[in-house]
Formats: sequence, structure tokens, C-alpha cells
Amino acid sequence: MDAATYDAWYDTARGHWIGTAEFRLLSRRLLARPGDTLLDVGCGTGWFTRRFAGEGLCATGLDPSPDWLAFASAKGPPAIHWVAGDARSLPFPDRSFDRVVSVAALCFVDDERQAVAEIVRVARQRFAIGWLNRASLLYAQKGQGGGSGAYHGARWHRPDELLDFFSGLPVRRLTVHSAIFLPAGNRVARTMERLLPHTLPWGGMVVISGETE
Repeated sequence: MDAATYDAWYDTARGHWIGTAEFRLLSRRLLARPGDTLLDVGCGTGWFTRRFAGEGLCATGLDPSPDWLAFASAKGPPAIHWVAGDARSLPFPDRSFDRVVSVAALCFVDDERQAVAEIVRVARQRFAIGWLNRASLLYAQKGQGGGSGAYHGARWHRPDELLDFFSGLPVRRLTVHSAIFLPAGNRVARTMERLLPHTLPWGGMVVISGETE
């Protein structure tokens, strides 16, 4: 899938609803304030990076794909910094960013444990990492048999597996939340998303968040 096609999905009614629900969960877990610095690891086309920048954060997006970074840069705004790099070896000093986020990007990284360690290393205060949830209806629809569409080749994890990635790292107060319980995006799905507590581990995207020590 090319960058323009991927980004345009967020302009559809279902795509915008899913993206906004995921953004709101990530934003609540980051507890960011205007003026905080934020790194988006695996930013892709920059859809989430732009949303965070729109909340007043000093955002940087990192991705390994020059083509997708070029698309993100052209989309703007100019205040966002775009950096080519590998999630397994982030080109930043320790504790470089107040907040670090990653949205369903580590699912495509060969060594997820190393990428998690790098996110923790460059985070000064808080981090929130979203993964595709194997214990979800979305997995039943899109993840089986190697995955379909934008999910092709992605790894899906159960929440308890994800907590193991943080073993031995200088983190505290880890929490597990999820979003997108019914991925259809219809009225029933939107109602359930409002009513169900996001501490339930069954949403299509599961978020592990916490603080660095």
C-alpha cells in the first residue's frame, strides 16, 4: 500500500473514527502538556504525529521509509521534524523526549524487545505503545492467515505477552488499556466504545503505557 492510499483511509468515516478513538486513548495515557516534546516511532504518513502536534506538542516523527517520510513532510505542518531511522536503534541521546509514542508500528519490527528498550531509553517521562491485539475481534477479521490489507505481515500479541517486553527495563506503573472493541465503526460500535471501560483487554489496539525511572 502506498502512503497516499494509506493516509486517505483516515479520511473515510470508519477510518477517522478508529484513528480518533486510538488517538484519544494514547493521549490520555501520555498525559502530555502543550510544549512537551514528543517522538512518534514508526510514524508512517504522520497522521498521528500531526494530531499530537495539533495539541500543542513539539512533535518529531521517525520512520524507516523515505517515501512515507516525504509524504508526511509534504503534508505538514512545517513545525514537525521528520527523521529517517530504525526503531531498534533510535538516533537520539538518552531521555531526549518528554513523551514517546508508537502506534501499531512495532508489529512490523523484527526485534520488538529491542525497539521497546530504545523507546524507554529516549523517553524522559512517559511512553505509550500501541500493538495489534490478538485477543480481539479485529484479529479474527483481519489478522489470521498472515493478515490482510494494511495488516499483512503484522504480528499480533496478547496483552500479557506485551508486558514481558518490559522485563528488566527502568519503568514503573505499567498499565494495559485497549480501544476499538467493535471495528465496524457503525452506531453500535461507537456506542460500545463509549460505554466499555478501556481497561478491558479486548480492543483491536492494546496500549501499554508507563513512566521511565
